Amino acid sequence: MTDPMQEIMASFFVECEELLEALLDALQLMTDGEDDGETINVAFRSVHSIKGGAGAFGLDDLVSFAHQFETVMDHCRDGSLKIDTKLIEIFYRCSDMLSDLVRCSRDAVPVNAEASSALIAELSFYSSDDSTSQDAEPIDFQPMALDLEDFDPIDELPDTPDQPLNVPETASTLAPTKGLLVEFSPEPELYTSGNEPLFLLQTLSDLGPNHVETSFHPPKSIDDLGTLGKRLTWSIKIETNESPSSVLDIFEFANGLCKLDVRKNDTDDPPLAGVDASAIKYVSDSKPKSGEASKTSPTVRVDLERIERLVNLVGELVINQAMMSQSIAQEDIHPNSPIFSGLDEFMQLTRNIQESVMMIRAQPVKPLFQRMSRIVRESSSTVEKNVRLVTEGENTEIDKTAIERLADPLTHMIRNAVDHGLECPHDRLARGKPETGTIRLKAAHKSGRVIIEVSDDGAGINREKVRAKAIEKGLLTEDANLADCEIDQLLFLPGFSTASKISNLSGRGVGMDVVKTQIAAMGGRITIESIDGEGSKFSISLPLTLAVLDGMVISVAGETLVVPINTIVETLSLSHKDLQYVSPDRYVIRVREKFVPVIDLGIKLGYRTQSDLTNGTIALLISPDEGNLVALLVDQIEDQRQVVIKGLQDSYGRVPGIAAATILGDGQVALILDPADLIQEPLIEDAPLLAQKVS
Repeated sequence: MTDPMQEIMASFFVECEELLEALLDALQLMTDGEDDGETINVAFRSVHSIKGGAGAFGLDDLVSFAHQFETVMDHCRDGSLKIDTKLIEIFYRCSDMLSDLVRCSRDAVPVNAEASSALIAELSFYSSDDSTSQDAEPIDFQPMALDLEDFDPIDELPDTPDQPLNVPETASTLAPTKGLLVEFSPEPELYTSGNEPLFLLQTLSDLGPNHVETSFHPPKSIDDLGTLGKRLTWSIKIETNESPSSVLDIFEFANGLCKLDVRKNDTDDPPLAGVDASAIKYVSDSKPKSGEASKTSPTVRVDLERIERLVNLVGELVINQAMMSQSIAQEDIHPNSPIFSGLDEFMQLTRNIQESVMMIRAQPVKPLFQRMSRIVRESSSTVEKNVRLVTEGENTEIDKTAIERLADPLTHMIRNAVDHGLECPHDRLARGKPETGTIRLKAAHKSGRVIIEVSDDGAGINREKVRAKAIEKGLLTEDANLADCEIDQLLFLPGFSTASKISNLSGRGVGMDVVKTQIAAMGGRITIESIDGEGSKFSISLPLTLAVLDGMVISVAGETLVVPINTIVETLSLSHKDLQYVSPDRYVIRVREKFVPVIDLGIKLGYRTQSDLTNGTIALLISPDEGNLVALLVDQIEDQRQVVIKGLQDSYGRVPGIAAATILGDGQVALILDPADLIQEPLIEDAPLLAQKVS
């Protein structure tokens, strides 16, 4: 039987990820100079909500740190503490620590108590409140242990309905005509969701001296015992100069789980909102910033395994639709027959379902980019460089699986940019550059693929040093004549590194070769552009989805293959006279006053030893790099259709030029090519053998 408390705790950790994302967004706005009240409130509420949920589960380390963090932020909210560059830098490190504490609490692993204590001590210098000093007693949050079976409402009732909560000695003289009046009545769901009214009331006491009155309405019959959770209510009078929104912030984690009225105690005005906390959640002294959405679309959290199962079922549906189309095409049926009309509608419906399912699994790259900002901070601190990360296209959506698998390659690339790409501060100043280096992380959709770029404004690739290092390691002969782009590709060789000494970031020869391998395993490719003295740019190109793609089915030397549609620029019909030989085994064709190199796909894959142009040949023009074209010679174009991607990595490892396999409508297994990778690789001698194995 599933433990309900564990399910609630799992939901809390998912909520923490969203709150940490909102916190980083707010810190980024502060970095950009937008430190208005609403931005600070967003950051404060994020930390406060994490603290409140952690308290309900007895996560003391997380609660203590979050309490110290939010205290300093509260001083920023009330204007007693000015936000400057140094404080924002501390907030970033606190955000990283908060993320670590959440992860440690979720995975039940030990926390780095030394690092946490050091940050708490650093925060204490920014607070004049005794509660924020280094020696302050942590809040004594205890984990919930509700046992409703042994609960006796009569024995549990207090002797008096009027009891103070953490009331200072001056509370007896509290002037009832000033401050705030709070009416708080929990719903039964508040108790079962992991919340504890005691913790909420304790937090209210932080606003100022208070007086609490407790009311209990006993059940009238045995049938009413099941609603005991609704029979306790509290009236709290607080002497404070805080606005009612401060109370709403405290109860934010109990949103929709209680009835809450808040009003100023020095007037006869009605409550600021209705009885449902969800209705007053948005009451605030600050107005939303211009352009900010007034409401968000409702969402539902779904287990990723369920989505994966749905994706697999859609893949099978696509295969069955292709088989049905193949069977009908082989029958002697009139093209205007109703069965063809129904088949067309079925094909369109299948495509719409497939696209909708892919959209469910697609997620913005924003969380991934936010993780990279931490990598930049830690790496720059290690090598003592001033580095700024600029992100673009954070809302670009990509397959959820791809996001998870991109984390390691991007981490390698960011660290390399910090360590190798950017110069030291004094070198940058000597070259007339700003002391702070800039790394740009950009994502965008282009030609049916996702393009992710990592660029820097550093010194660029030192190609002479790269070439010398390759010769030293025996990866290159001294008489080798390489173009700049070919020298750049040496960076992806296993064991290659230009670092002069081994450090925490580089020098062990493990990095860019791993990046290329991981990107290739995702059906992607990586390219390099570098200008001496101006910087470098690494571009990753990935398919939008890792499940289904639009492909062109072709025939080469009797073998059936699939080429992704988004890699094809156009098709041409050629004869022998259209080819112009530049060497015994190399030839080109002229396309609109431009010579394009030609590759016979049958020879490249090892299906035949010489080209057969007697019956005419079809060329597929592809663009492996921006602005460049290559013509692939094929024998025939069979069809254009959606195909389901079946990975080969687990069974056969990486095969150059082969992205995956698929099942066609007639049940035949066909290889899916990666043309860009195919052009860069030598002859694939085992391709025919592989085709026999998978078929």
